[in-house]
Amino acid sequence: MDAGKVIIFTGTGKGKSSAALGLALRQAAKGRQVIFIQFLKSGEIAESELFKRLEPQIRFFRFEKSERAFEEMSDEERREETENLRNGLHFAKKVLDTAECDILVMDEVLGLIDNHIITLEELSGILARRGDTRVIITGVSMSSDYCSIADEISEITTFEK
Repeated sequence: MDAGKVIIFTGTGKGKSSAALGLALRQAAKGRQVIFIQFLKSGEIAESELFKRLEPQIRFFRFEKSERAFEEMSDEERREETENLRNGLHFAKKVLDTAECDILVMDEVLGLIDNHIITLEELSGILARRGDTRVIITGVSMSSDYCSIADEISEITTFEK
């Protein structure tokens, strides 16, 4: 495993979170400590409950309170949810500052940039704290700017016949 490496799974296709989870499972099977934080995963409570069964090998966290999509919320609900999501980011910083795990997955964190909750510079600042912790991040949108923060980018697309 490459310590301190940043891997991004992005694209419009399904499977970004699954790819991140697959890497996390392989590393947990090797005895490495994994923390998996989900952002903007509205309505996927059943998936969250399944992930919780992987503990303690993979510790799972979700800071969202609403099951509704961020885009469907009122302005007030968005403000409240933004605070919850920022709490998740503060937790990620703490995890990296304390080297609490070998692998940190920040699932759908790129969606925070798309929704103007954080900037790429803020995410870059968080990633700068990683030391030897390998970080896996996911999100739908792809920007050439992501090349500045990633060691490896995989784009997942769906091709229909």
